[in-house]
Amino acid sequence: MAQYVFGTGQLYATPVGGGAPLRFGALQDVGVDISGDTKTLHGQYQFPLDAARGKTKIEWKASSGQIDVESFNQIFFGQTVTTGQKRQVFGEEASVPTTPFQVTVANAADFFMDLGVYNAATGLPLKQVVSGPATGEYSVNPATGVYTFAAADVGDALLFNYLYEDAAAGQTLEIDNLLMGTTPKMQLVLSQVYNGKTFTMVLYSAVAEKLGLPLKQDDYLIADISGQAYANDAGKIGFITTTG
Repeated sequence: MAQYVFGTGQLYATPVGGGAPLRFGALQDVGVDISGDTKTLHGQYQFPLDAARGKTKIEWKASSGQIDVESFNQIFFGQTVTTGQKRQVFGEEASVPTTPFQVTVANAADFFMDLGVYNAATGLPLKQVVSGPATGEYSVNPATGVYTFAAADVGDALLFNYLYEDAAAGQTLEIDNLLMGTTPKMQLVLSQVYNGKTFTMVLYSAVAEKLGLPLKQDDYLIADISGQAYANDAGKIGFITTTG
């Protein structure tokens, strides 16, 4: 009886050498391409006398809507994930007060990075300077989250953009410049059940070559991940099973 496969199924990645399996969440699509270089032997006639396969490769790709730095780290980076995150504040409102012409933003105690100050009336950005700001300029102390402005700008309504640290929630992946050859290796399992029949493909050893994070104006962020499979220490690639 014929077997058909419908939908993406489930995709899992397990670190080679041990570790918890990672399930690709909100899986949009997944594919495996197997191809080989074919060499042909010709005589004096148009068509070849023989053909033989040379180098062969297995390439895999998947798109996932679940955005998680732990997953990105396990699949691509192989570094360290810690608790805490950098949160964005966009358009926090405040006006320039009288002397000393300083604004302390709401999350000053955990301030991390300035992302610009804009005039609320004109929408124009102010220029950041190291110190002694003139009209239309400001300086910021990254250790305290305190912004300083010119006396001439007293009363101006401003919009503040910045990042601050939330140490109690989220996760952060610090990306270091590692030596060449450092590569997270995994076992991939693709399995799907349709009409009571199962299709499963296992690749014993695989690596990720590309991680794409395309943000769009009116759509979700779908992470694109792709890579190759190779033989394990026993010279095995993997297997494919069907119910038949």
